[in-house]
Amino acid sequence: MNKLNITGDHLRELGYKQGRVVGIALNIIEKYYRKSSREDVMEMLKNILAAPADYLDDTNLAAIADALTEKPKEAEGPEIALRIEQGSYAIYGGDQIEDGARKQMDVAIRLPVAVAGALMPDAHQGYGLPIGGVLATENAIIPYGVGVDIGCRMCLSIFPTPHEIIDTDSRGLYKVLTDNTLFGSGQEFKENKEFEVTDRKLFDEIPLLKGLQLKAVKQMGTSGSGNHFVEFGVVDISDENNEFNLPLGRYLALLSHSGSRGLGATIANHYTKVAMEKCRLPQEAKHLAWLDLSTQEGQEYWLAMNLAGDYASACHHKIHEKIAAALGVEPIAMVENHHNFAWKEKFNGKDVIVHRKGATPAGKGVLGIIPGSMTAPGFIVRGKGASISINSASHGAGRKMSRTAAMKNVTNAEMKSVLKENNVTLIGGGLDESPHAYKDIFQVMEAQVDLVDIVGKFSPRIVRMDG
Repeated sequence: MNKLNITGDHLRELGYKQGRVVGIALNIIEKYYRKSSREDVMEMLKNILAAPADYLDDTNLAAIADALTEKPKEAEGPEIALRIEQGSYAIYGGDQIEDGARKQMDVAIRLPVAVAGALMPDAHQGYGLPIGGVLATENAIIPYGVGVDIGCRMCLSIFPTPHEIIDTDSRGLYKVLTDNTLFGSGQEFKENKEFEVTDRKLFDEIPLLKGLQLKAVKQMGTSGSGNHFVEFGVVDISDENNEFNLPLGRYLALLSHSGSRGLGATIANHYTKVAMEKCRLPQEAKHLAWLDLSTQEGQEYWLAMNLAGDYASACHHKIHEKIAAALGVEPIAMVENHHNFAWKEKFNGKDVIVHRKGATPAGKGVLGIIPGSMTAPGFIVRGKGASISINSASHGAGRKMSRTAAMKNVTNAEMKSVLKENNVTLIGGGLDESPHAYKDIFQVMEAQVDLVDIVGKFSPRIVRMDG
């Protein structure tokens, strides 16, 4: 029995079914979480059960999530061979990137459908394509190259409200966040209003989507768990030629990070299963199974992925609308971008599908947001259109510790200390998202000066997360 006194019976009470997943979970608890509190571990196990897809990219918890995920049938036909010679790909901030991410990219670039690749400075090991990995393919879409949280994205609103309100009425802003946001797996709002994106005919045209429409309506305007957040902060506009025509200076701003909720996760898991049943790859590449865009399944996933991306955008807009209404003002500028998605683009004159799993579009003149951590600043950026990076940049600072490592190595006292030092109020959140778990955002930005210009800086002050 482990020191936390967590048994198989406790897991079954949470809803875990009798079988190998119980043994896997107990072994992981004993190996990695002996110093964590029983309450934290039980909450974590509950969250994994509710949304295993959210944990497939976690170095240690992926084994539990994988055991909870429906497995595809063995693919028929001969195994598709990888290219013998490994193609080259651009690497930014290589001294900050772990070997696991490099090895995953080494495999991805050897796919017979791969055209080009790049690894961003925030890259770390994921599931299939590494997080921070960019891969261009020919007429092929890789569900795990997009990621489980389809359309995970950033959205920033800048308000005309004097930025000093963040100090003079922090309690009021705190209440605005708690009253108008909802976090966590399965969370839903009670009102069931129709929205343009959830009323599309595609929900009737693709069988998988029919059963997801009501959930999508209920989850509109909510955020997930993990590193998703909604936060007030201060934006410093530093580029006098900014696209918003704003005078240089400081502004109150709202920044959100989340994706397509249960809709996107279900789409991702279903079509990954379909891809793995149709595309038989070597063991090291099996999670990079693709769908040919000339097939019905490929077209279905493409349409469903774009629907999930539009839904994620609508979720952010709903959050920002509610908070703007609570503040009694309209934003004077907004910036947003996906960073778990695939696009049809040109690369060296060739039509390709560009997968950006944890990477920000950075085509010439394209605006985006690269966040830091709950205490480190994020940046409004303008892409330079560097073809060697496949017009991409990092999607954040990137993790230097897995969630497991953070919970094992960071104490509550240390986290409270860094929050106080940076004058940040945290609502919810846990040790797994501690600032200690993230790379230095300034080093990450320095590694991609050839990819983006900085238009402004966002400094978080009141941060709302799950928990």
